[in-house]
Amino acid sequence: MPTLDRLDDVFVLDLGDTENRFHPDWLASVNGFLDKVEEAEGARALVTAATGKFFSNGLDLEWLMANTDKAGEYAASVQDLFARVLTMPLITVAALQGHTFAAGAMLSLAHDFRVMRADRGFWCLPEADIHIPFTPGMSALIQARLAPRTAHEAMTTARRYGGTEALAAGIVDRAVEEGAVRDTAIEIARSLSAKASPTLGTIKSRMYGPAVESLRAKEIPLGFGG
Repeated sequence: MPTLDRLDDVFVLDLGDTENRFHPDWLASVNGFLDKVEEAEGARALVTAATGKFFSNGLDLEWLMANTDKAGEYAASVQDLFARVLTMPLITVAALQGHTFAAGAMLSLAHDFRVMRADRGFWCLPEADIHIPFTPGMSALIQARLAPRTAHEAMTTARRYGGTEALAAGIVDRAVEEGAVRDTAIEIARSLSAKASPTLGTIKSRMYGPAVESLRAKEIPLGFGG
């Protein structure tokens, strides 16, 4: 399960040491920690990291298949998390030390910056291969955060990007050695911690207004991806 630590002005949210799939309990834990980050005062920033082979493998499809009657509610909770991170009133940095797939990749895009391991691990949107379409909100998020050519390639080909490839495509901002992923993310976050303010939240909300509106839609088409 996720944990939260604080290093001076930088909160470090560790998503866990498994595949870190978006189980409802996992989502509740992450949101509870984000509450603490947002309620803190003064200079602060957030690094979202993980431990082990995966950053996140996305939706908990096993839980979803066993709870199809809750699919709409589940999709809404996932999209609410994306919208929340996208508009947080502080700088957010995703530290991608391992595989970052599907909804996990979308969560990384909701952060302001991304640092990825250069030599191993992939960033991927596999929906075209697993035949699960993106919701309008997910599509809006991806297209708001990636250049059109990269968004098209990532969404339609399910390409697996290594760290250096993701850097070249503009998906991540840094590609570094394994041991430097979290430290680099913390360094970026610390350098921008003074930006935390309601003003920053307003800037992000207006910058990504259409995507946020789509992510927070009350009705979500069935057949959503992750």
